[in-house]
Amino acid sequence: MRLDALLLLGAAVVLASIVAVRLSHRAGLPSLLIYLAFGLLLGESGAGIRFDDPAIAQTLGLSALVIILAEGGITTNWRHVRPGVPAALSLATVGCAISILVVAGAVHIFLGSDWRLSLLAGAVLAPTDAAAVFSVLRRLPLPARLSGVLEAESGFNDAPVVIVVIMLSAANYTVPNPFLLLGTMVYELAAGAAMGLLIGWLGAYTLRRIALPASGLYPIAVLSLVVGAYGATNLLHGSGFLATYVSALVLGNARLPHGPATRGFAEGIGWLAQIGLFIMLGLLASPADLPGQIVPGLVAGFVLILVARPLSVLGSTIGFRIPFREKVFMSWAGLRGAVPIVLATVPMTEKVPGADRLFALVFVVVVVFTLLQGPTLPLVARWCKVTVDGEARELDVEAAPLEALHADLLEVRIPANSRLSGVELFELRLPPKASITLIVRNDRSFVPESTTTLRAGDTLLVVAATEVRDAAERRLRAVSRRGKLAGWFGEQGLSESEMQESAGRKRTLRISSLRRSAGSKPR
Repeated sequence: MRLDALLLLGAAVVLASIVAVRLSHRAGLPSLLIYLAFGLLLGESGAGIRFDDPAIAQTLGLSALVIILAEGGITTNWRHVRPGVPAALSLATVGCAISILVVAGAVHIFLGSDWRLSLLAGAVLAPTDAAAVFSVLRRLPLPARLSGVLEAESGFNDAPVVIVVIMLSAANYTVPNPFLLLGTMVYELAAGAAMGLLIGWLGAYTLRRIALPASGLYPIAVLSLVVGAYGATNLLHGSGFLATYVSALVLGNARLPHGPATRGFAEGIGWLAQIGLFIMLGLLASPADLPGQIVPGLVAGFVLILVARPLSVLGSTIGFRIPFREKVFMSWAGLRGAVPIVLATVPMTEKVPGADRLFALVFVVVVVFTLLQGPTLPLVARWCKVTVDGEARELDVEAAPLEALHADLLEVRIPANSRLSGVELFELRLPPKASITLIVRNDRSFVPESTTTLRAGDTLLVVAATEVRDAAERRLRAVSRRGKLAGWFGEQGLSESEMQESAGRKRTLRISSLRRSAGSKPR
């Protein structure tokens, strides 16, 4: 095919995929399903494009996953996920181990596969998918702690599962010594976390102190650092996926020049990686092999979502103060996507017996159960009472650093049920070094006066000196929740993570006080 025809076809596919994002958003589905369908339509049974090299698919797939993980880390708010990180780490390790064993046992018993292929099926299906989780959960008004656990889990759980899949797929495979397996996993995860933190911190430190000649170079530098973290860590035999996510998390939450531009660039590259990845996986799948794996896929899938996932959530969250209804929602929100399909190419590349059947089974599981879980998540969220319809969501605040002025430009969108609506500007009582400079209302912008009344749907541009930025955000949150007299009601405008930290400190002080009182009583 000529180059101009290839470019035209590629552009048409990408544009069609962009339109598909809008359609999938309305339906509540991860867009991966439409991209997989495009791949199948373009394949041998459709447009006739032949692609059947699992080694190339594995290389391209892992490269795309690095980009997707980088985008997930860069766009994740650390304050949002921090309270849920311990539970997420437990889900990504203990939870994945439980899921692997349960699914492997079911595949061995019900489908008659040997233990090696059964364990591979359990390992491949164990991790949740960052792209699928982010695309669905970020549209739901969930508590920050709950969504933070699920988002962090999807970023962390790729790393341990990749180690297991590679060991089970090795050409010289032998039954692994459990202590050797555990030691290898601990080293690789520790090395990945350490390298991610180191490269992220050094990258942020350097980018804050050098002046690049063009603003567009900063996003490229950040993404290059994150991809470099993957390569450097793999050379040290550490977990490159964990290093990727951790370094992206550090860089995405550092106060870097042109932060919003970096996040926008990462989102664009992440979308392109998702589109290319899912279409390629659709091309790799053989439609003739799929019907024979529908029944085995349904068996494995129902065991996964009805038995393995709930047990992994319950078992790995023991000791964490997570309400049972949130655990039920977490069990249903374990969405699978590109990660299992990409991991299924590893045994194909290593010529593991039965690997082709495993790939088709995983493909069926991802498609069928994404169709089942994605659209029903809002319903399950309401049924579990983890969110309330009509409740005002947290303010959407984005900062663009104004380095020369030592100030931030905050963009604040007023939700429908916010108490900010009806408040006059002077009644906000923002800190002295913070001011609302522009209001966008009904697609028209104007400079407000002190008596301008805010309305739901307004977008406010607030300029705040760096030292008062947090105070300005807290005041806006406080008024949004309790109105202009928020201070009288004791509303401080803390974010959810700040409220949890404050409650923890008060609980610790109260316990210490009780202990001192008990110790001072005469015997």
